[in-house]
Amino acid sequence: MIKADVLVVGSGISGLSYAIKISEKMPDAKIIIVTKADEDESNTKYAQGGLAVVTNFDSDNFQKHIDDTMRAGDGENRRDVVEMVIKEGPARFQELVDWGTQFDKESDGDFKLGREGGHTENRIVHHKDITGFEIERALLETVRKSPMIEMMDHHYVIDLITQHHVPGKELDTNDIQCYGAYILDEKNKKIKKITAKITLVATGGAGHVYKNTTNPKIATGDGIAFVHRARGKVSNMQYYQFHPTALYSKMDGMLFLISEAVRGDGAKLRLKNGEKFMHKYDEREELASRDIVARAIDNEMKISGDEFVGLDCRDMDHGKFKEHFPNIYQKCLDEGIDPFKQLIPVVPACHYLMGGIDVDMDGQSSIKNLFAVGECTNSGLHGANRLASNSLLEGLVFGHNAAMKTVELLTKNDFNFDDLKAVPEWNEEGMKMMDEMVMISYLRKQLQELMSDLVGIVRSNRRLELAQKKQREIYEAVTELYNYSIMSPQLSELRNLVNVSYLIIKHSLQMKENKGSFYNKDLAKKPLTIK
Repeated sequence: MIKADVLVVGSGISGLSYAIKISEKMPDAKIIIVTKADEDESNTKYAQGGLAVVTNFDSDNFQKHIDDTMRAGDGENRRDVVEMVIKEGPARFQELVDWGTQFDKESDGDFKLGREGGHTENRIVHHKDITGFEIERALLETVRKSPMIEMMDHHYVIDLITQHHVPGKELDTNDIQCYGAYILDEKNKKIKKITAKITLVATGGAGHVYKNTTNPKIATGDGIAFVHRARGKVSNMQYYQFHPTALYSKMDGMLFLISEAVRGDGAKLRLKNGEKFMHKYDEREELASRDIVARAIDNEMKISGDEFVGLDCRDMDHGKFKEHFPNIYQKCLDEGIDPFKQLIPVVPACHYLMGGIDVDMDGQSSIKNLFAVGECTNSGLHGANRLASNSLLEGLVFGHNAAMKTVELLTKNDFNFDDLKAVPEWNEEGMKMMDEMVMISYLRKQLQELMSDLVGIVRSNRRLELAQKKQREIYEAVTELYNYSIMSPQLSELRNLVNVSYLIIKHSLQMKENKGSFYNKDLAKKPLTIK
């Protein structure tokens, strides 16, 4: 048995900043961070564009950023949350700088500020086009300096431990308590019990519920799924943002992201034949919010039958492009595309989930002593559609708030120690090793196909009803596998993806009107085009 004061699930900006904050306030607190891949593998690592924060108060202000966020979220955001995150942003950003994160600066020492779709001012701080990678580097270096923070990579959370695991206890859905998690040590093929006074879920998104996504392969909705199974509250799963411009590939899986900042710097979207089309959908054209741009591209592809559209960078300043987007430029060259001579082939891809685990302003979930931060949550910041580059800011602000509340709870030390001691080990009696992994890969592909074809950018009642029926068949097959098989990461991920798909379909069917990233053509009151 392993005991900790705090168990952190996930090693992105949310989990790492949270752990650092607690360690700074309570240097004797034992903190364990578990991550299912390498310690630096997270959605944070792949964030290209940057972090949205008001730093230039001469031209920008909090109100402008608040208004932009509310507009992008189609008014479904919680205004008190939006105001809190944006007003706390500069202080949290400064902490990131203090921890050693290098952001690009002008010759006079001011931060270079980019602009992305939905923003009315330049306010995106960045490190070239690998901002997330640089943030991850600085946070991991800071974590390593704390002797009381232990990183456990290649450890996969199977399920949360709640009082229903304790012998003789029944689950009271109005008073669920978390005592840690059962975790699979992938290297030693053993399921460990880690008990903790406080548990934080910072597992990121669920992009691999679809065929094509910009998310890394770890993004399988694990945190949302195991909180849902523990009877925690989850909402707004119908709101899934598709990034308009992922680099087209004939292969399914993770697609390379062409940052929105490229359009912010002047790139134009064109059909294969060179025609522009964004003017037909929004007066802001390429700088419209992601949901509008993604639907426009999806619609044009359906009209033309083409597999992609083009991003035109040929008239942009070549020197500035190479300086600001060196990795995007190199990736294009590696794929045989010269962005200064050819259109970059792009398609919309599943990118960011606005819904998730319900949390309050301190990141507390509906389960006692369980916190959640970042993309796995429905914090109220993003509403029906996330404004570009607000996600890293959310991770920092909510990571801070959750850490401060955790410190308060640890100081009180009012925990159910009898239950913590009584938690049993994981029981695999009667289970057997799966002899045909093809069953898992087949079911996973089936699930991704149905989600992409029936629950994609544009939905309909008939598609959703068919998706619900097909999803149920896959759920029953996966449940049968789970009931007799020794746990593996592959089976657990599939189980989680099935849970996430159920929630997306269920919440989509409950919608009565189109909002933000959610679009059902049967609910549409006006055509997609404006002209």
